[in-house]
Amino acid sequence: MKKLFLPYSKATLQLKNHVVMAPMTRSRAINNVPNNLMATYYHQRTGAGLIITEGTSPSPEGLGYPRIPGIFTEEQVEGWKLVTKAVHQGGSKIFLQIMHTGRVAHSSNLPEGYQVVGLSNVKATGEIYTETGMFEYSDPAALDAAGIEKIINDHVKAAENAIAAGFDGIELHGAHGYLLEQSLNPHVNNRTDNYGGSIENRSRLILEITQKIAAAIGADKVGLRISPYLATNGMPTYDQTEVHNTYIYLAEEMNRIGIAYLHISNNPGIPEKTHQAIRETFANTIIYCNGFTAETAEESLQNGSVDLVAFGRSFLANPDFMRRIEKNAPLNELDYNTLYTPGAEGYTDYPTLD
Repeated sequence: MKKLFLPYSKATLQLKNHVVMAPMTRSRAINNVPNNLMATYYHQRTGAGLIITEGTSPSPEGLGYPRIPGIFTEEQVEGWKLVTKAVHQGGSKIFLQIMHTGRVAHSSNLPEGYQVVGLSNVKATGEIYTETGMFEYSDPAALDAAGIEKIINDHVKAAENAIAAGFDGIELHGAHGYLLEQSLNPHVNNRTDNYGGSIENRSRLILEITQKIAAAIGADKVGLRISPYLATNGMPTYDQTEVHNTYIYLAEEMNRIGIAYLHISNNPGIPEKTHQAIRETFANTIIYCNGFTAETAEESLQNGSVDLVAFGRSFLANPDFMRRIEKNAPLNELDYNTLYTPGAEGYTDYPTLD
């Protein structure tokens, strides 16, 4: 049998197969609260050994997009319990991705009384979707020392809420230009205190959050997503050697803390030496995502370059993705027009082989 379908066991990560459903924003959380429709969506996709949820905000000011879920109120925790129960009934494990959008936000997407924040006041370039159309990103207010402390505490509380909601663990979203990656980039993070300047200082926010969450819920219930060299959501590029050194330092520190996995958002810009150095530095599970087919995923698993492979778009349009690749059946086409619309259309109504 192909390795994709075989059980995976490493440290405390025990999965029914080697396939991960990647985190993907779907904007179905009305009033930012998970619901029965979302529980149905995730349950449909329990062919994956591990499901990582869409990005979920630890605080009101982290809700940069319309209708993304949160994990900071009791109502949200109760809503997520619907999802975790449905996924566990399908035999899969599920981690909650904690995502604070930081400067990648528009003020109209936030609850009344909250403002867009960032590590500095450097505005993101480009536009963001709102319920009334596309607008330039809002100007972020730079976090002061008390704001940084609150961000850290919000993440820890979000992780504790996730465990209370029945999740098997959490994934910190340190990729794709959101708040935690903003802290790493010297062109976005221009702070002159302990959270800016050197690689060690720019990594401090991620490391302090990770350490405190690990102390609160256990390091074996923590993952981190990263996207080295990827310039998305207005992230400017910086010196390649410094990028390499930044992510190797992060991998070393995450290995020291003992988190469950690193989840790498793969892209052509990552040099092979960075891939190899992360692999050599980080002892626990490494997940790769982006651009895989069933064939290339199997090849990567067989040659040992990855431990688990995550699929995104394939799961969006194919709730029975695992069954389809097992039977070599054709895949449904993705409807891009309904990716972020409210309701069941383009969400839970994709046909299965049955």
